[in-house]
Amino acid sequence: MREVFDFLKKAGVFFIATEEGDQPRVRPFGAVDLFEDRIYLQTGRDKAFSRQIAVNPKVELCACMDGRWLRVNGKLVEDDRREAKKHMLDSYPQLRRKYSEDDGNTLVLYFKDAEATFSSFTEAPRTVRF
Repeated sequence: MREVFDFLKKAGVFFIATEEGDQPRVRPFGAVDLFEDRIYLQTGRDKAFSRQIAVNPKVELCACMDGRWLRVNGKLVEDDRREAKKHMLDSYPQLRRKYSEDDGNTLVLYFKDAEATFSSFTEAPRTVRF
């Protein structure tokens, strides 16, 4: 799992796919956190992403870097604890311009039952589960 987190952190930007009805939706993310041995993402409750995962928590993300790419699929689970929100926001202070651990809008989610596949054109794919 640490290797997955390190890849996402170093890549800087990754793309997450959800579904809305029968329409796939993809958007960029840049905030990823490792807290209590789980990989976390952050968004706002007021965003379409939040509404989409409330209906279907299964997502897939993709990140590319240095001729390699990573795909992660799994379920996102909300962690409503203040300390989880604070840890994320402390890791990304620039998010504090819009979010706070006490604002009622900040939503942090961790991956559950996840599968990550590292791929490239020069090596066989390698999958890890967490």
